Amino acid sequence: MTATAKPIDFLWFIPTSGDGTYLGTTDLNRGPEIGYLQQIAQAVDRLGYTGVLLPTGVSCEESFVTAAALSAHTQKLKFLVAIRPGTASPAYYARLASTLDRVSNGRVLLNIVVGGSPAELAGDGIHLEHDERYAHADEFFHVWEELLEKGSSTFEGKYIKATNAKLGLPPVQSPRPPLYFGGSSDAGIEFSVGRVDKYLTWGEPPALVAEKIEKVRAAAAKRGREVSFGIRLHFIVRETDEEAWAAADRLISKLDDETIREAQEQFVKQSDSVGQKRMAALHGGRRDKLEVSPNLWAGVGLVRAGAGTALVGSPKTVAARLREYQELGIETVIGSGYPHLEEAYRVAELLFPELGLNREEQRAGFRNEFGAKQIFAGGSHGGNLKVVSGS
Repeated sequence: MTATAKPIDFLWFIPTSGDGTYLGTTDLNRGPEIGYLQQIAQAVDRLGYTGVLLPTGVSCEESFVTAAALSAHTQKLKFLVAIRPGTASPAYYARLASTLDRVSNGRVLLNIVVGGSPAELAGDGIHLEHDERYAHADEFFHVWEELLEKGSSTFEGKYIKATNAKLGLPPVQSPRPPLYFGGSSDAGIEFSVGRVDKYLTWGEPPALVAEKIEKVRAAAAKRGREVSFGIRLHFIVRETDEEAWAAADRLISKLDDETIREAQEQFVKQSDSVGQKRMAALHGGRRDKLEVSPNLWAGVGLVRAGAGTALVGSPKTVAARLREYQELGIETVIGSGYPHLEEAYRVAELLFPELGLNREEQRAGFRNEFGAKQIFAGGSHGGNLKVVSGS
């Protein structure tokens, strides 16, 4: 890291739909039991990550409930909680966000997920076309913001009507918990620059990320606003580049061509997400075209919806690639790896020192109930995944 570069804000991921060691098989999955998720959250808290992303969706545990449970077992960790407008009223989500912010003592971040699967959205009672979902979300968060910032809201729009809505108990953070969002369509970008604090992109090659950042900045400038930027990536970090690429190969070693074909067809049929289409275009469903940019590997996206790319390599290699994104304006990284408990340790122990994030003073601050410094013994479990979803 250069002397003038701001340290990366590094978050991790809570796999609330399950976890495992391999993609492409359902054998020996790790389920999303709260005890396992708590293990990950506590490890991440002590290792110096600033927060964790909790996804939303039909295959996930409910994000606010899970965050509330984990907040009681962590000290400094922030919770980037997915919120899907339309599954409840703005007033109800305002109460959820405010309560969780108080329960966690100001450790809440909100990730807006408008949704990319019309079938899943219909199951949630949301019957809106792609661009309409963003118009609806804009009205939704108008009311949500007023409630959190002012305590009341009256609004009548095309999609949302609130008459003298009230929020009795304010959040800890002022004026409200920060809003994050990722969307690649024109409608998504226009929504983001009017409402959110941090714009997120999935891990595309640097040239594509640069184009997207430039587009978002220009749209924000027209509104007299500025947004900061983050990126969502998987990580496969080992002591050498060769070991890292071998680990990437192992991750998909039980993945057969039929499973890939079925997953890709499912993504096409079920999703109208522009971002998902961009992810799929990187590899085209082919196993022999997975390094889509130096050290950027698209193997995860063969069967995983959402974020489908990983940075692969030694600590020095991966740190250099992250700095390329940092130079484009990326300030926040939301990482993950399979399995998430072990990979959280690998990333923190191998990569963080290269990024200037070896926060010994933070880790030393955690003590157990007897006053002794906590010592962690890593473990290894079997576990496998087939087709998984998430952010």
